[in-house]
Amino acid sequence: MAKVKQAELVNHVIFAFGRYIDYRLNEVRPELKEQFGAIDYESRTLDFGKYTFYYNQEMGEGKIEGRILSFAQLIHPAELPMIKRSTNTLEDQYREGENRQINLDPGFIHHSQFVLASTKHWGNRLYIGRGVYAEVTLIFVDGTFQPLKYTYPNYASPEYIEELTKIRKQYLKKRKS
Repeated sequence: MAKVKQAELVNHVIFAFGRYIDYRLNEVRPELKEQFGAIDYESRTLDFGKYTFYYNQEMGEGKIEGRILSFAQLIHPAELPMIKRSTNTLEDQYREGENRQINLDPGFIHHSQFVLASTKHWGNRLYIGRGVYAEVTLIFVDGTFQPLKYTYPNYASPEYIEELTKIRKQYLKKRKS
């Protein structure tokens, strides 16, 4: 029988997206830092709108872009439900009427995977508590992140994988120190 082991710490990330992403992030960044600590990496601006029109009605027509933020402090993976609920609260604080102005999708990077949190159940998501599900979105195989059959197209794209790989490399250095 295998012995139960302590879970490894992971690198907390948030994909923040919306229209006018730089403006929106400038508004919410201080609260993200207050809740989750220092941001040690912020991706270049990534096109999100070309992958889906799902958010256009809520966020308005126009270019929807995003950035992936990495937080300096490693976390225990069991913190993901609390983090998801916190980011949902922040999204609500910045609503205009019924419409979100920024979407904050938390997750984590482990050396073997990229995991996202969701409040929506689906066949590929596991319930992890407090109304939150976790989805393995990418796995790290043969030296790169690999999408799965159900991976959202933006995360399967080379530009997103490139940014997540940079964070993974940084995470591996953090784990050593």
